Amino acid sequence: MSRVKKTRKFAAVKRVIGQRDARLKKNQDKGEVEAKRKSKGDEVVREIPQVSASLFFQYNTALIPPYNVLVDTNFLSHTVQNKLELLSTMMDCLYAKCIPIITSMAELEKLGTKYRIALRIARDERWERLQCSHKGVYADDCLVDRVQKHKIYIVATNDRDLKRRIRKIPGVPIMSVAKGKYVIERLPDAPEK
Repeated sequence: MSRVKKTRKFAAVKRVIGQRDARLKKNQDKGEVEAKRKSKGDEVVREIPQVSASLFFQYNTALIPPYNVLVDTNFLSHTVQNKLELLSTMMDCLYAKCIPIITSMAELEKLGTKYRIALRIARDERWERLQCSHKGVYADDCLVDRVQKHKIYIVATNDRDLKRRIRKIPGVPIMSVAKGKYVIERLPDAPEK
């Protein structure tokens, strides 16, 4: 005959409180300190950005001819690739006088000899220069910051990331090079394709 093994009954074993148990005094003190920290963190300071007075919903009433067009270096290089003339093609796109504005950020100079024609166009005396007060900041950040402060510009760029950032700003149209011509998006008076 085989011997029957005797098993211990459940809960008959003496239980021991773990070191991280909330019922221990030292763990209760830690819990109170964390609760105070969380309550301080719950007081969220909400800041609503000031909306420009020139905006009527998504329509920007400050955009009137002559249009100020902030030109990105990417836009200049695509203009050269498509053999377009900067000012006349802008005027054909917008049906109004345009003032191309180029920032003083030296992005094209760093790109080398491949972009020398675009650099020559950027250095042309016909365009306005926009002096940047900050040093060593990425050119896209400079453009986005300028457009957020003053919503009187059309931004000319072919850079996807920059377009995505500018689309989040209400009332700022974007011009880009597509299919051998300039295309404008988010300008209320723009003609349909």
